[in-house]
Amino acid sequence: MPNPAATDTAHPAPLAGKSALITGAARRVGAAIAHALHGAGASVVLHYRSSEEEATTLAGELNRLRPGSAALAQCDLLDGAAVTALAHTAAAAFGGLDILVNNASSFYPTPVGQIDEDDWNDLIGTNLKAPLFLAQAAAAALRERAGLIVNLADIHGVRPLRRHPVYCVAKAGLIMLTKSLARELGPQVRVNAIAPGPVMWPEGGVDAALRDEIIARTALKRIGSPEDVARAVLFFASEAPFVTGQILAVDGGRSIGW
Repeated sequence: MPNPAATDTAHPAPLAGKSALITGAARRVGAAIAHALHGAGASVVLHYRSSEEEATTLAGELNRLRPGSAALAQCDLLDGAAVTALAHTAAAAFGGLDILVNNASSFYPTPVGQIDEDDWNDLIGTNLKAPLFLAQAAAAALRERAGLIVNLADIHGVRPLRRHPVYCVAKAGLIMLTKSLARELGPQVRVNAIAPGPVMWPEGGVDAALRDEIIARTALKRIGSPEDVARAVLFFASEAPFVTGQILAVDGGRSIGW
């Protein structure tokens, strides 16, 4: 992926000198966000849980574009002590922390009648608990740099998705957490969220009929891309200094075409 910010000295990169931690950065939307922030000049800490090969490949690619600009951090976000350590590791990697992107997420169906406590702990843990405790652990470092938190929510945090009640509850909680943290961490730290719609089909695919139905109910009649979400993160990071506590739908109009 081109990285003009790494070489264009006539126009300084908007995030030059800043550092970002992106959870779940090895693949899919997380990798697109890492590319976008890095391309705008930021140094990036790429968190991963089990995708070590993909994370290492991505870090190598970014470091070839700009040596010493990407670091790796492995962490199970369900481990509270490890989450706190992750925040400290990220702040130490490049001498501070300006941006935290809570992107990592678990997603799978939990039909009523089949929900167990492990489902609850995993889906609430990755989508809500980890963003809260990571934000708390990173708050001091972010305050020092007048930083930013961006949470990856979901349109299904507002409109329920059939057979996914626990996931929807977790994302609804993340939306309220975003607004609450904006009040708690202001004025030094801005906190916003992005609520993607159909930008990437779930791993394992989606039934063709359901895919067609989703597209038909989306105002733009197409799906988006991980880069659409990444551009929204970049907007919050570089173009929105007076925006906090907001949830930006990046859904092609899916939420108005229900």
